[in-house]
Amino acid sequence: MNIFWFRRDLRIHDNAGFFHALNSNEQVLPIFIFDTSILNELEKEDARVNFIHDQLVNINEELTKKSKSLAVFHGEPKAIFEKLINENKISSVFTNHDYEPYALEREQLISDFLKKNGAALHTYKDQVILEKNEVLKDDGKPYTVFTPYSRKWKAALTPFHLKPYPAEKYFANFFKQPAAVIPSLNQIGFIKTAAFFPAKHLDEALTVKYKEQRDFPGIKGTSQLGVHLRFGTISIRKLATQCKDISETYLNELIWREFYHMILWHFPQVGKAKAFKPEYDKIEWRRDNGEFEKWCNGQTGYPIVDAGMRELNSTGYMHNRVRMIVASFLTKHLLLDWRLGEAYFAKKLLDFDLAANNGGWQWAAGSGCDAAPYFRVFNPYLQTQKFDAQFTYIKKWVPEFQEFTYPKPIVEHDMARKRCLEVYGRALKKDVTAGFQD
Repeated sequence: MNIFWFRRDLRIHDNAGFFHALNSNEQVLPIFIFDTSILNELEKEDARVNFIHDQLVNINEELTKKSKSLAVFHGEPKAIFEKLINENKISSVFTNHDYEPYALEREQLISDFLKKNGAALHTYKDQVILEKNEVLKDDGKPYTVFTPYSRKWKAALTPFHLKPYPAEKYFANFFKQPAAVIPSLNQIGFIKTAAFFPAKHLDEALTVKYKEQRDFPGIKGTSQLGVHLRFGTISIRKLATQCKDISETYLNELIWREFYHMILWHFPQVGKAKAFKPEYDKIEWRRDNGEFEKWCNGQTGYPIVDAGMRELNSTGYMHNRVRMIVASFLTKHLLLDWRLGEAYFAKKLLDFDLAANNGGWQWAAGSGCDAAPYFRVFNPYLQTQKFDAQFTYIKKWVPEFQEFTYPKPIVEHDMARKRCLEVYGRALKKDVTAGFQD
């Protein structure tokens, strides 16, 4: 018997590892493990666990219609595999690549265990189209600037890379087992939430207008498919195929995602709270929990910032443009360590993805690859004028922003900008007399 291990690829169609497992010479048992090493760090009302549970129920229902089923476990992965090995003759375990530090450590542990027990772990590329060393500079080194990377990425792309994996052709190769009973959320220590999850299809009309509308948080101009990409409920190959001839701007956003995964693979220190540019770790970040709490709660006195944080806290989502604004505000207006914001987003975002989250935060702080320059300071007022001039977004999330009850700004913009340039300049040994703001 072989095993397919679902992780961040929660779908049975166009799934690379799943296809290869079913196309092997053994019957296949598909499994998912609610990893307690991850779950124990989460709040009991974490909507992402709710989302995963819903997807597993959907997968199992689809399999049940074909007289197949999914096995779902709760515990430490090594202990689960020990149990499976003891109860079955397992030849191989199939799964898809994950590039995050903990996932790689876990993968190595399971691989070593399987090898000692006469089995093998096989992993496949699935959550990205081009990975690791598939897009490199001519000298064989990884790119650290997005634009040349994206050009090389597009030049390397072939129809083969977008070809779906027809796993359904081999559904007869499932291991026959009794109907699965998926543990409830309560049984794994979680509570059902009221979170809203967007549909997992790309709106073509929206995609056509994506370039013109994506920066305006007051309108529905983005796909909000991040949570589906994060947990693999939609195929990246299908999504790229759908958008590549409709919107190059949207395709570029998918390439940014792959760029950050490539960075995480080649520079794993960024996944362990290290600045991509080491000199940025010399910045003397302020320590002010009061200001950080006001930022978290959307009480900074800057409406566009507060709207973003309230949207995040209420929905688990934040508009992409606003993510840049609130991140710049935390790191450059308040001079608080970007790691604080990165951790808060990791806790709250439904679409949290380590590579993209770290890349976005280090971009805002200036410490990342191809980041905003240290002297670029987003002006929340100008950002509002450009992208929410009618206050549509702000009115939705900060309805009291024009009332006396709304808090005064916790920091004055010009002073904060000047202080930022001085502190950054001191740490980076730059003669900073003026920056630019937008």
